[in-house]
Amino acid sequence: MLNTTVFRHYWQQLLSVALIVCTCVPLKGYAENTAYRFSPVNQYDINLTAAYWNPIINYVSEKSGVKLSLKIGRTSADTTSFVLAKEVDFAFTNHLFSPDREKLGWKVFGRRNVPPVSGQIVVPEDSPITDISQLKGKDITFPGPEALVAYKVPMAHLISKGIDVNVIFGGNQNGALAQLLAGKVQATGGNSQLIAAYSTREKKKFRILWSSEPYYDLALMASNKVKPADLKAVSDAFFNMKNDPQGKEILHQASTKIGLTGDTYFIPSDGSEYASYRKFYQSAPASLR
Repeated sequence: MLNTTVFRHYWQQLLSVALIVCTCVPLKGYAENTAYRFSPVNQYDINLTAAYWNPIINYVSEKSGVKLSLKIGRTSADTTSFVLAKEVDFAFTNHLFSPDREKLGWKVFGRRNVPPVSGQIVVPEDSPITDISQLKGKDITFPGPEALVAYKVPMAHLISKGIDVNVIFGGNQNGALAQLLAGKVQATGGNSQLIAAYSTREKKKFRILWSSEPYYDLALMASNKVKPADLKAVSDAFFNMKNDPQGKEILHQASTKIGLTGDTYFIPSDGSEYASYRKFYQSAPASLR
């Protein structure tokens, strides 16, 4: 008799692989000269990142007439490497606000309508650690070396306080928190929005040892290779999702999957909201710039 548990596991694995593969399959029915790749930073594991973005990108492609395909790496650092290597044309990121990277010519055109987030250092609710000074010499996990709010900001604070820690990277926020809950590390640095969403999804509670000043959510950005007419069409499609019943439902379903409120949507931005990122780099330790 067929073992239904094994079959179900195999089928779920097959669907996961298919989902990831679909992120790089070009969409048909669009002119070849309007084909662009879109890379959002891995705030979650690959499956959840793809599950959030694929429906949104498919909708934007259909409504704008500009073909977009999703390109994500195994980790957030891998995905950012695609951006830096100019292998993609659109991004959802906060990794491009350092002085050197601003010279690459990427332009902010939008963001989500969510409140600003903070960098945080957290421990499990039942941890004996109650103050960041107790983290000296301890193992701390972070999403990845490129994560400004989730790694660079908390790490800069630890350095400023003379608290030396052993840094371990989890690949994304989910991976970092999973290591914490498995007892492999004593604390985790992260993004307040992602930590709160993980806590809700997984029904786990954390004690916040430290929070930074607020930073705005990641930015929708376009490279200087994108044609102005295509950028306008893509921007309009993102911003009009909330006004279209189909788009609104896609946003609702996608947002609830990752722990955002169902009324989360995209709004225009001229990049001025990201002044705090630029300010960070003015005084950040050299190792974090």
